[in-house]
Amino acid sequence: MGFKFQGMDFLKLDSVFSEDELLVRKTARDFVEDNLVPIIEECFRTERFPRELVPLMGELGFYGSNLEGYGCAGMSNVEYGLVMQELERGDSGVRSFVSVQSGLVMYPIYTFGSDEQKNTWLPAMAAGEKLGCFGLTEPGAGSNPGAMTTTARRVGDEYILNGEKLWITSGTIADVAVVWARVEDEGGQIRGFLVETGRPGFTAYDVHGKWSLRASHTSGLSLQDVRVPLSAAMPGAVGLKSALMCLTQARYGIAWGAIGAAMSCYDTALQYAKTRKQFHGQPIASHQIVQEKLVWMMNEICKAQLLVLHVGRLKDGGAANFEHVSMAKRNNVWIALETARMARDILGANGITEDYPIMRHMMNLESVITYEGTHDIHTLILGQKLTGIAAY
Repeated sequence: MGFKFQGMDFLKLDSVFSEDELLVRKTARDFVEDNLVPIIEECFRTERFPRELVPLMGELGFYGSNLEGYGCAGMSNVEYGLVMQELERGDSGVRSFVSVQSGLVMYPIYTFGSDEQKNTWLPAMAAGEKLGCFGLTEPGAGSNPGAMTTTARRVGDEYILNGEKLWITSGTIADVAVVWARVEDEGGQIRGFLVETGRPGFTAYDVHGKWSLRASHTSGLSLQDVRVPLSAAMPGAVGLKSALMCLTQARYGIAWGAIGAAMSCYDTALQYAKTRKQFHGQPIASHQIVQEKLVWMMNEICKAQLLVLHVGRLKDGGAANFEHVSMAKRNNVWIALETARMARDILGANGITEDYPIMRHMMNLESVITYEGTHDIHTLILGQKLTGIAAY
């Protein structure tokens, strides 16, 4: 059941995208329609990550696509954003997987890693042959990552890591984890380490019972006296600021991705409203209150597109800062969740079934609005920028 996505370009934004940008979007859109849409409801229902799609996404250049060299596609940030938009139109969990692989694992290796680390990991990760995860969040340190308790202690030519991480995307399928820890003999300085997941003392487990992101692995990591060589430390990954730089990359992709989820919900609601007949055989789209909901959704999606496109252009020009990304993530995920709720309302009881993607998007977006900085944390980031006063 359901409807085939019809596309959405009310403001004729396609006219401002380059041919390359439109080609990238088409490639990602075709991938989603041909490979993800037919299986995603089954994946969500059975809590299964579609691992079979990992190699194809590598062939299409989705991993680390806005990085240069090492087998990466070298896309612009706008092109990368369009890939995220289309993937999340399919499912937030699949977009999360690509976001983590790209923005939270490949980006820190590319930015902070040694030449050996880059050459070892980046080509294999770009191809999807090696997978990664990002170990920052802990059971007791979510919105306040600076409160982490994971430690690294230098002993001879090794570091010994101990700690727990939680809510880690792809933890149980990762070959390497970017783990952030406090180095005991450096005054508690936070550093980033590349930890191969097969090392003794490293264990990962999946979090089950989720009603959100069910087509994605959400994991916990446990490090019990995990020994890594000194070369496992990324030379440039020093201080919490380094970790937050990675989050900015991921948040940028989320800001684009949320538009895809919103577009899916809006398009479904629009097509449904034009075909569902009630009250004297008239389509419900003929009623004012339904039209008001559809207009709100369309209007907010268009504004979200303009916002993230401008931030993307700024980013490509080296002029975007983390507050711009916070603004885009905060706004776009919020309007996407509101769009999902309105779309579900238009579909009535049908809106809660897996015959349509709306309820799945809605449940996924409840995670997206929380991770990578909650809505409220991004509000405080922007508030500090405006007032010069930190309120957290």
